[in-house]
Amino acid sequence: MGARTRPDKVAEPSRNRQGDGMVHRHRVQDIAVQAGLSQATVDRVLNDRGGVRASTTAQVHRAVAELDRQQTQLTVDGRSFLVDVVVDAPRRFSDAVRAALEAELPALRPAVVRSRFSFTEAAPPAELARHLARVAARGSHGVVLKAPDTPEVADAVARVQAAGIPVVTLVTDLPATGRLAYVGLDNRAAGATAAYLLSHWLGHQEDPAVLVVRGDAAFRGEDEREMGLRSVLRGGTRPRTPALVELVHRSGEDATLQRAVGDVLDGHPGLSAVYSMYGFGGNAAVLAAFGARRRPCDVFVTHDLHEENRELLLAGRLSAVLHHDLDEDMRRCCQLIMQAQGALPGPVVSVPSTIQVITPHNVPVRRR
Repeated sequence: MGARTRPDKVAEPSRNRQGDGMVHRHRVQDIAVQAGLSQATVDRVLNDRGGVRASTTAQVHRAVAELDRQQTQLTVDGRSFLVDVVVDAPRRFSDAVRAALEAELPALRPAVVRSRFSFTEAAPPAELARHLARVAARGSHGVVLKAPDTPEVADAVARVQAAGIPVVTLVTDLPATGRLAYVGLDNRAAGATAAYLLSHWLGHQEDPAVLVVRGDAAFRGEDEREMGLRSVLRGGTRPRTPALVELVHRSGEDATLQRAVGDVLDGHPGLSAVYSMYGFGGNAAVLAAFGARRRPCDVFVTHDLHEENRELLLAGRLSAVLHHDLDEDMRRCCQLIMQAQGALPGPVVSVPSTIQVITPHNVPVRRR
């Protein structure tokens, strides 16, 4: 499959416009069968001739909508899509992405989605650019990408797009690259939500301070979370605004993270709260650093309800987890790519994932 070769589009049925302005793709006979009405009645509704009850008119409209949905299924029936998933992140997050996509594949039927994975951790931007160049050379129906916002990556994304391969960014955006769409949290809103929770929980303390743990500073998503956090704290009306102590930690290793947090605690004796953007793993190491120094961690807000965070939350060691449904995100990525390939109808738009504030009292049931 060449990189510039797009899948053949299924021919779209002719569209009919009736007197009431209703546009549809279907024969009157098919609509009548779907609605359980006579063809004459359906014809009266479609041509706005009057003399038909409102409930019958609604029944015809529902039948047309049902046939439209069925037509979408026919459009993707038997189609096969090859999606490249390129993720630069700690292994725990990459594994979660793979599991989420594989869990959603049955829901994408009757289309068949095949995936190729390219996972790295703290890779040099030039290496990520080479991964993307290989995708452009060998061809793909689309790319799901989590990568830092660097000039090398941005140029590589532009070349992939120029080769006719749509790129969907995941959880951290690259808006200046011409990517197809972004899927994930509104990261600025997520940071603002964290600030809201922290300021309320710490408002009684004399000199509150918050440790902000984040990963690679090149990721736009974490930049946006920090901007949201700071903007809300600066604009707050509470007399005691928490001070922020930032720790940038690229490595996904718990031992190095625990040592780094310990060094910060040694230099800030009043620090007793954490906002960790390091959602997939690492939070047990942060808490271990507090425990090793017999220091209380009064408030701990973090991201993503994976297994470790679930256990820490249920044990009362985390205050809240800002969660979004990664399974739903991966399904949305695939649907956007199918839309770009003409297999699904509708506009291609970026819609932020819902931010769920999970506490020990509303932990959702595991789905797998």
